[in-house]
Amino acid sequence: MPELHDLTALEQAGAIRSGELSPVELTEHYLARIDRLDDVLGAFLTRTPEIARKQAAEAESEAAAARREDRELPPLHGVPVPVKDLNQVAGVRCTMGSRALADHVPTVDDHVAGKLRAAGTVLLGKTNTPEFGLPCYTENGLAPPARTPWDLQRSAGGSSGGAAAAVAGGLAPVAHASDGGGSIRIPASVCGLFGIKPSRGRVSSGPVLHDITGLSTSGPLARTVADAAALLDVLAGPMPGDPYTAPALPPGDTFAGYARRAPGRLRVAVLTDAPIPGVEIHPDCRAATADTAALLGELGHQVEELALPADDGIRYAFTRVWSVMAANRPVPPEGEELLMPLTRYLRARGAEVSGTDFAAAQYAFRMLAQTLADGLMPPGGYDVILSPTVARPPVPVGALRDDADPQAEFAAIGAFTPFTALYNATGQPAVSIPLQWNADGLPLGVMLGGRYGDEATLLSLSAQLEAARPWIGRKPELW
Repeated sequence: MPELHDLTALEQAGAIRSGELSPVELTEHYLARIDRLDDVLGAFLTRTPEIARKQAAEAESEAAAARREDRELPPLHGVPVPVKDLNQVAGVRCTMGSRALADHVPTVDDHVAGKLRAAGTVLLGKTNTPEFGLPCYTENGLAPPARTPWDLQRSAGGSSGGAAAAVAGGLAPVAHASDGGGSIRIPASVCGLFGIKPSRGRVSSGPVLHDITGLSTSGPLARTVADAAALLDVLAGPMPGDPYTAPALPPGDTFAGYARRAPGRLRVAVLTDAPIPGVEIHPDCRAATADTAALLGELGHQVEELALPADDGIRYAFTRVWSVMAANRPVPPEGEELLMPLTRYLRARGAEVSGTDFAAAQYAFRMLAQTLADGLMPPGGYDVILSPTVARPPVPVGALRDDADPQAEFAAIGAFTPFTALYNATGQPAVSIPLQWNADGLPLGVMLGGRYGDEATLLSLSAQLEAARPWIGRKPELW
C-alpha cells in the first residue's frame, strides 16, 4: 500500500475531488514528515502548521461542497505547496535567507502567493534559500543547509534548494521555486526532480519586488512533468503592472494539456561544451547528455551536435546585472553588518555599476536573445537545445562557499553553472529533466531550452522522455 507522499500531486488532487482523501489528512501527513525530517534536510526556513491546518480544513469543506453541487475544483485544490522564502506571503515571516530580515513580516501577498491561495493549495511553510537567492547553494545564517536526500553530505543546490529538498525528500508533493540564473534547474538537477524556468513574463513577479531586469521568474519543482505543468497553470498569467508578458496559450489550452500531447518530430541541437571559456564539464555530465541525445534519436527526433563559441561577454554582463540586483535588495542600514560575505561583495560591485554600463549589459542580453531567435531557433531551425544542466555532479555542502574570498566563490559558482544563465539572459524557457544517475547513485539533470514563449514544446518533449524512461520509481533511502 503506497503512503500518501508516494502519490503524485495530481493523484492527491484527484483523490481529494472524489472524496477518497481528505486535505486535512494529507496536510497532517506532510506536517509529520516535516517534523521528522526537516532538521536533516534543511528544507524550510519557516513552518506554518497553523495556517496549513486552517487552509486544509477550508479546502476540505470546499471539496465536499463541490461534490454536492457537481462542480469543478482547481486542479491542485487541497494539495500542499510551500512557497520559497524570497516571495512574500501576508502575515508570514519573509527573511529572503538573510539575518538582516530575520523578523520581517510582510502585509501583502506576492502575486504567486495570491494565485496559490486562490487555487486552494495549502501552505506548509516558506522554503530555505541562500541570502537573497544570490548563490547556487542553499546555506545561510538562519537555518541548516539544504541537502539533497540522495546524499545528505551534499548540497541541494540553490537558490531553490529548500524547495527541492522538500519535494525530493517527500516533505511536499510539489513546490513553488524561482530562477534568476538557474535557481530552479540547478536544485532540480542535484535532487533528481523536474523543474521549469518559464519564459520571461509568464509568471508575475509583482506587486512589490518586480524584477525589472527580466532575469528572474517563479516556476515549479516537481517529481513528474504532469505535476509541474499543473503547478505552472496555477502560477502563470499576467497581472496589472507587469513589465513583461509572455504570449498566452491558445484559448482553452493548458500546460497540463501539453504534458499529455506528443511533441511531434523535433530538431534538437546538442551542446556539451560550456559557452564560458576555461570551464571543464565532468565526464558524468557529458555522458548523461550524450545518452539523452541517443534516446531522443531513438524517439525519432533529428539530433545534431552544436558548438557555440566560448565568450566571456555574457558572463561579464550577467555579473554586472546580478550585482545591481544584489545592491537593490531591501536591507535596513543596521542590517548591513549581518550580511554574508558574498552578498557584501556583490552589493559593493553593484554600487559601482554606472547607469550606462547597466543599460549596456541589458542590451547584451537582448542581442543574445535576438541572435538565438534569428540564427539558431527561427521557424524551421532548432526547436530545442539539449545540454548538461550543471558542470559537475552534486557537490558537498560548503564546497562552493568561500567566505574568505567571495570573488573566488562567485567564480566557482559560475564554473559550476555555465549553461543555466543563458536562458535567464534571453528570457527563454528551460527545463531540467532527471533522466540520469551516475555510478555513485547521484542524480544528473539534463537541460532542454526552447523558443521564447514555447513552454508547451518543452513539456510535451519532457513527458515523452519521462514515458520512455520513467524516473519516479527512483527514491532516496529516507523516502
